[in-house]
Amino acid sequence: MRYLPIDPLAVSALPPVTSREEYEAARARLLVKEKAHTRQGDAIAAERRRLPMIEIPASVTVTGAQGEVPFLDVFEGRRMLVGYFHMWHDGQPWEGQCIGCTYFASQVQGPLAHLHARDVTLAYLCEGTYEESRPYADFMGYTAPWYSARDAGAGLLDDRGFGWLGCYVRDDDDRVYETYWTTDRGNEAGFWSYSLLDRTVFGRQEPWEDSPAGWPRIPAGQHQWRVDGRPLAQWDVTDKPVA
Repeated sequence: MRYLPIDPLAVSALPPVTSREEYEAARARLLVKEKAHTRQGDAIAAERRRLPMIEIPASVTVTGAQGEVPFLDVFEGRRMLVGYFHMWHDGQPWEGQCIGCTYFASQVQGPLAHLHARDVTLAYLCEGTYEESRPYADFMGYTAPWYSARDAGAGLLDDRGFGWLGCYVRDDDDRVYETYWTTDRGNEAGFWSYSLLDRTVFGRQEPWEDSPAGWPRIPAGQHQWRVDGRPLAQWDVTDKPVA
């Protein structure tokens, strides 16, 4: 695994040392704000659940291992679907594929039992053709279903391109509805590593963060999701054949 280099001048940057009592008092003050943030997030989630929805035409199809199939098939019989619309760069080698989408997909992996237990399927809907993009999913070891939505049309994409997260539900008559979508930093819902990094003393180490002077930063010219020309997650799988 390759790692982002750390500025040797920043390794000594640390918060001030204090007593256990002062530390716990400061943490308690922060906890008040954290709880307010959590309650605000709950309120936003409640409002999200009450959004109106739009129907996805029954004619919409995607392409998977079985060829062209109705979008309804992506649900795999479950009531709800979370679909990530994965960008794709035609003809590019795997190290040249979308670093943000790779960052998302590589983290939402492992057993999906907790989603399935709530009647939710997670699937990736790729911009590339199935024939070209499926080997990439295999190389990365993705376990969630993989489809090409390249030719899904306006009924599903609605001129949004790719690189976004959509949520869907089906009714008792197997009519499908879109209930929510988000992009850009909204995709951080799938970035569990960010949630953990935000709780560490140095945070994400990205240039935009509000951190004390001297805190480690990702070096200038280095992308936060790419090292030595490859998306970070690919360094865990480079023992496999590379396209």
